[in-house]
Amino acid sequence: AWETKDITALVGLLDPAAVMVADGGGAVGTVPHPVEGGARIARYMVAIADAAPGLELLERSVNGMPGLVARRAGVVVTVAAFDVADGHVTRIWVVRNPEKLRLWAQDG
Repeated sequence: AWETKDITALVGLLDPAAVMVADGGGAVGTVPHPVEGGARIARYMVAIADAAPGLELLERSVNGMPGLVARRAGVVVTVAAFDVADGHVTRIWVVRNPEKLRLWAQDG
């Protein structure tokens, strides 16, 4: 849904009260405050898709939760973990801080 920029499909995956937080570590851009609400998160994610062409998304387990690893030109640039309840994503944790992505870069 993210790759096709389908807001309706994204909203359908997200709990209406979902929350997304992101960590850029001050080294890379990200949202400065939590994004609250499924519709807001979906719109934000579509805006990011527009600004980040060429990302390769890999489904991975992240800290024991469903997740995605985004790579650009083979380099890990983002890792996201999803808390899921009753078939909907309730919380998204996004790490873009390069210092915290080192292990992911080594593991591939």
